[in-house]
Amino acid sequence: MRRAVVSSAATAAGIVLLLSLKPHDGAGAAPVISSGGAGGATDTSSGSSSGSSSGSSGSSSTSTRTVTGDAANTRYGPVQVKVTLDGSRITTIDVVQYPSSDHRDQEINSYALPLLNQEAIAAQSAQIDVVSGATFTSDGYTRSLQSALDKAGR
Repeated sequence: MRRAVVSSAATAAGIVLLLSLKPHDGAGAAPVISSGGAGGATDTSSGSSSGSSSGSSGSSSTSTRTVTGDAANTRYGPVQVKVTLDGSRITTIDVVQYPSSDHRDQEINSYALPLLNQEAIAAQSAQIDVVSGATFTSDGYTRSLQSALDKAGR
């Protein structure tokens, strides 16, 4: 009985997420999925995918810096994250590149990427669980996140 209630609640949450999706302008442009800070909220503001990977940036007078991980190629396309750290603490993760060429990619990543962001911030590492149904995206996400953390010296 308890398993059915949990399953029903998860299904309802997934449906709510799917119904709250708004189509974005720009063919081939994937919105940036952001963790929005420690609360795990998401921001799906429109942005274009970046094919380049860069190192850290930011002011050297503060302990806050942003590091972009290497793009991790997956079966369905590259996944790349940009991590903001305050000292050694992960505060925000933006997914700047991910598969979004068709409706199914968009559907999968609309629920998987916010969950991955939330888990990574809670774990403060790339050692997180794979999201069921989004195995390839999860793998690319963790590889890009680990790359960013390595660049940041974590």
